[in-house]
This record gives sequence, C-alpha cells and structure tokens, in this order.
Amino acid sequence: MTMHQPKLALGPVLYYWSKNQLLDFYQEMSGAPVDIIYLGETVCSKRHSLNTGDWLELAARLNAAGKEVVLSTMALLEAESELLTLRRLCENGRFSVEANDMGAVRLLAERNTPFVLGTGINVYNDHTLRFLAGLGAKRWIAPVELSQQTLASIQAERPVGVETEVFVYGRMPLAYSARCFTARYHDLPKDDCQYRCLDDPDGLILSTREGQAFLALNGIQTQSAQICNLLHELAALRELRVDVLRISPQAEGTGVVIAAFAAGLRGERDPVEAARALNAALPYGACDGYWRGQPGLRQAAEVG
Repeated sequence: MTMHQPKLALGPVLYYWSKNQLLDFYQEMSGAPVDIIYLGETVCSKRHSLNTGDWLELAARLNAAGKEVVLSTMALLEAESELLTLRRLCENGRFSVEANDMGAVRLLAERNTPFVLGTGINVYNDHTLRFLAGLGAKRWIAPVELSQQTLASIQAERPVGVETEVFVYGRMPLAYSARCFTARYHDLPKDDCQYRCLDDPDGLILSTREGQAFLALNGIQTQSAQICNLLHELAALRELRVDVLRISPQAEGTGVVIAAFAAGLRGERDPVEAARALNAALPYGACDGYWRGQPGLRQAAEVG
C-alpha cells in the first residue's frame, strides 16, 4: 500500500516586512522544497510594501519556478479600497484565491471559481464544509484549535474532491479585531500608526503577570506566542490523509523549517528528532496542545 504523501505549503506572510525583505524571502522560497505558496496581505491594508500589481508579478515569477501560487485575501475588510482590491484578486483570472472572509467566498462563488478556504473562515464540522464545497471550495484549512479527533471525524465525511490542509508550523492566528493592538502599544491612533509593525517582524510578545509569554500582537491580529509545531505528528497526519501541510513564515529560519518537514516526508530524517531540534531553537517554546485536545499553549508531546 502506497504511503499517503501530503504536499508542503508556505502560508502568506502575516507580518509587515519591507519590500526588500519580502522580495529576498520569496527569492529564497522559489528554490525551497514547497509545492504551494500563498501570497498577499491578509492582516492590514495599510501595509504597502507590495501593491496588488507587485503581488501578481511575484506570483507569476514563482509560478514560473514551478510553484502552485494562491492569492490570499484580507480577513477583515473595513474600507471601499479594500473591497476593490478583493475584487481584483478574485477576478485575476490566472491564480487560485484563498478566501479569508465570506465576502470573498461570495465573489468567487458568483464567478463559479474554485477557491481555498483560509484561516479566516472557521469550519468545525462536515456540514459546514459540505455547504462551502457547494459554493466552490476546493480546499480548506482546518482551524488551528481543531483537535486531531475532531479532524478525523470531519475527514470521514469530507466531500469528494475537497482537499484538507493543516497548519503545522508557525505562530497560530487566533483572532482579529478592528482595533490595532500595535498602535495602541505605542500610544498611537490606528489611523496614524506610523507603520510601527515594521519594527516587529514577528509581532510583539505579550506576557502574563507571571512572566510567561502568552500572545503575539500583530497589528489587528492576535497570535500565539508559542510556535505550533506538528512535525512529530507526520505519521498521524498521513493516516488522516491530510493533503497539504502549511508552514507559516517567520522572519528567521523558515528555510530550515521547510527543509526539516521535507526531509521528514521523504523519510530521510526522523520527524520526532527533527521536531526536537526545531523546538530547541525557539525563544518562547513550541506547542501542540490544540492538536491533542488540550489548552493550545501546551506542549503535550515529549519532543523537547
């Protein structure tokens, strides 16, 4: 029996990086062992390092390098200009789109264009997945708080032709707010934030009163402070017949992470040993609690 082999995907950059940092990063990723690359701004439209035309040009270059490219949309739209950008992405005519809000789903469904359901859309059962598949969803990414057991039940009833993607590495996107936490931290109004997110390429760490790193603040987005790492769960992910494994970019070391997952998938490196090595380098530790049906910030598996 042939072992199920998931594809590797690189999620969209969730932080505000400079244009040069983004271009250098994607130049490196064009040669990395990932099959799918998600591109675009999903958090804040004030992040202007690359405009829509730049993203489309970058998509064409990565596609020419052999990557499947998906254009990601914003998760929280608040202005007409953001809606215009959304329409342009949905009507690009060449690349698939990752819908991160129901407005994007509607636009894509009206065009009869198959799409990917992103982390901004929560699917917690097979009934919801079946409904969205009827609108054109061809792939969904499981919510980061979904347990292995719940995913197994959804997989058992998954609609034919719909792929499943799991967030396997990175700071977990947890919530969005109309308020910009980064601007508030710097005592600035949201409309005059002075682009302070540029100062924190992996977000701002928020700690508890006891000094434990708890959350990462990324503009209007709240993330986990700990890095979710499910590399040691490769066997379980294969058994569940997960189609795509998503790695979320960080400012440093993304290439090392991709190489570790790729080696694990090829059978060239023990996934548990590789996960332990990755975790040892993390400043705030790793977590896999949600996957194990426990509080998300916990590291349940004994991998360091």
